[in-house]
Amino acid sequence: MHELLWLVPTLPLLGSVILMLGAGRLSTRAEAAAGALSVGFAAVIAFTIAGGFLLNPPAGAAYEQTLWRWFDVGGLSVTIGLRLDPLSLVMMLVITGVGFLIHLFATEFMEGEEGYGRFFAYLNLFVAAMLLLVLGDNFLTLYTGWEGVGLCSYLLIGFWWRDPANGLAARKAFIVTRIGDTALLIGLLLIASRLGTLNIAGAMHNAAQSWPAGSPLATLAAFLLLGGAVGKSAQLPLQTWLPDAMAGPTPVSALIHAATMVTAGVYLIARTHALFLLAPAAQYTVGGIGAATLLLAGFSALAQNDIKRILAYSTMSQIGYMFLALGVGAWGAAMFHLLTHAFFKALLFLSAGAVTMRLHHEQDIYKMGGLARRLPVAFWSFLIGSAALAALPLVTAGFYSKEAILSGAWADGSSGRVLWAAGVFGAFITGLYIFRAVFIAFFGEAHTEVSGRYGWRVILPLSVLSVLSVLGGLIELPPALGHVTLLSNLLAPVLPASKEAASVAPLLVASLAGLLGIGLAAVLYWRPARPPAETPLWRFWHAAAGFDWLYDRLLVRPVLWAAREGADDVIDSVYDAIAWTARTLHEHVRRTQNGRVRFYTAGLAIGSISLIAIAMIR
Repeated sequence: MHELLWLVPTLPLLGSVILMLGAGRLSTRAEAAAGALSVGFAAVIAFTIAGGFLLNPPAGAAYEQTLWRWFDVGGLSVTIGLRLDPLSLVMMLVITGVGFLIHLFATEFMEGEEGYGRFFAYLNLFVAAMLLLVLGDNFLTLYTGWEGVGLCSYLLIGFWWRDPANGLAARKAFIVTRIGDTALLIGLLLIASRLGTLNIAGAMHNAAQSWPAGSPLATLAAFLLLGGAVGKSAQLPLQTWLPDAMAGPTPVSALIHAATMVTAGVYLIARTHALFLLAPAAQYTVGGIGAATLLLAGFSALAQNDIKRILAYSTMSQIGYMFLALGVGAWGAAMFHLLTHAFFKALLFLSAGAVTMRLHHEQDIYKMGGLARRLPVAFWSFLIGSAALAALPLVTAGFYSKEAILSGAWADGSSGRVLWAAGVFGAFITGLYIFRAVFIAFFGEAHTEVSGRYGWRVILPLSVLSVLSVLGGLIELPPALGHVTLLSNLLAPVLPASKEAASVAPLLVASLAGLLGIGLAAVLYWRPARPPAETPLWRFWHAAAGFDWLYDRLLVRPVLWAAREGADDVIDSVYDAIAWTARTLHEHVRRTQNGRVRFYTAGLAIGSISLIAIAMIR
C-alpha cells in the first residue's frame, strides 16, 4: 500500500486544480465535495499506509519513493522523492486527519460566502503544500512546500479582500515570514555547499561525520534554520504576524494554527535535530526563545477581548512550549504536544467559529454571555478544548503532553529548570486566560441575539475533536501514571529518547499551577464582568509588548519617509544617472556607424593586430 504514498499530497493538489478550473461552473455542493473529499480520500490513504507501517515496519523504519530526478548539476543531484518515517508519519496523520475535519466544518461555515470554490481551492493547496513539506526527502522539496504554505497563508488570510485591513494582515504575514524564509534559504545553501547533498538524511549523516560539536559552521547552519523556524512558527522576534492572521475565516485560523503552518518550524528543528545536537548554543537558544514566547503570548492573551485573538496568542504560547522541549532535548515530548495541540486547538477554533456563526460573526467575548445554555454544542466543545489547553490533570490530552515537556525540562539540569519554572508559570497564565474567556463568553447575562442551527458538518468535527482532546494523551503516560510509551516507541528510530524527571514533584507542581489559574479565573470572571479599564499595563499587553510599534518605527517608517522625501532627489537621481549613462554611451557608439569604408577597414586592421599581439604575448 505504501506505493500509493504519492497520492497523499497529490489528491488535495488535484482538488485545488479542479476547483480553480471549475470556478463559476461548479455548483456549491460540487465545490464542497471536491474540497472536502479530496482531503478525506488523502486521509483514508494516509491512515491505511500508517496501519501497514505500524503492523509491518519497513527495513530502516522508512518508506522511500523517488518520483523523478529534478536536476543533476556539478555533482549535486536532487530528486523529487518522498520519505515516510515515524516523524513524517505523525505529521501526515495530523495534517490529513485534522485537516479533513476542518474542511468538513468549513463546508457549512462558508456557505453563502462569495468565492466559495476559490476558498476551498486555496485550502486544498495549503494541505498539499504542507504534506509536501513533511514528506519531502530533501531540503529542496521541503523548501518548496515551505514556500507553498507561505503563499497559501497570504491567499487565505486575505480571503475577504474587500476589507483593506484583511489585505494588510495578509501582506504582513507574507512579509514577516519571508524574513525567516531568507535565513532558512541561506542555511540550506550552506548545507548543500559544505555537506555536498540536499538529501535530509544524508546531510544530517554528513554533518555528524564532518563537523565536531560546537563547530562554527554547524552553529551557523543551526541558527539559520532556527531563523526560518521562528518565522513560520511565530516565535520571538518574528511573532507579530500571527494575531493579525485572524483576519481570515475561522477554518483558516484552525488549519494554520492546528494542523499546518505554525507547526512547520517545530517539525524542521525535530527533523534536523542531529545538526542542533552539534550546536549546543543554537539548541539552548531554541529553548530560551520558546520560554520567552510562551510567557509574552500568555500575558498578551489575558489582555484580548476578541475570542479568536485570545486563541491566536494561545497558539503562539503552545508552540513556545514545543520550542522549549526541543531546546532541552525532549524531542518526543515536543512532537507529543504538537499532536495533542492539533486536537484541542482545532477544537477551540472550530468551537469559536460555531459561536460566531450563530452570533452574526460577533467575536468580542464581552458582547456574548449566557451561551452555555443557548449554544450547548459550542459550549461543551469549547470547554473541553479549554480544559485540554489548560492541562486539566488526568482527564485531558494536553495534561500528558505538557507534563512530558516540563518533565524533560526538569531533568535537563540547572538551565533546564529555569525553563521549567517559565513553563510552570506559563501553565498558570494559560489556565487564567482561557477560562477567563469561558466564564465571560458562556456564563452571565446574554448580550447578543442567537440565530440559526448547526448541521451535522459542524457537530461531527466538534465531536471527534472533543474525544481526541480527552483521550489522545493516553498514548504516552509518565512513569507515575502507568508509563505508556506508544508514541516514544514509534519515534525511537528517528528521534533521541527524551529525558524524564525521576521525581513526581515537578508533575504535581505543574498540575497545581494550571488549577490555580483556573481557580483565579473563576474568582475574577464567574460573575458578570465588564471590559477591563485601559490602563497603561493593559495597553502594553494588549499590544503584545509593543513589538508592532517598535518595528513600525525602526523599519517601516524610515523606508516610507525615504520614499516620500527622496522621491524628487535621491531616488530619482539614481534613475536619471542611469538614463544619462545610457544616452551618453549610445552617442559614442552611434558615431562608429558613419558609412565610411576606410574607417571600417582601419577598425578591422587595428582589431586584428591587437588580437595577434595578445596571442603572442600569452
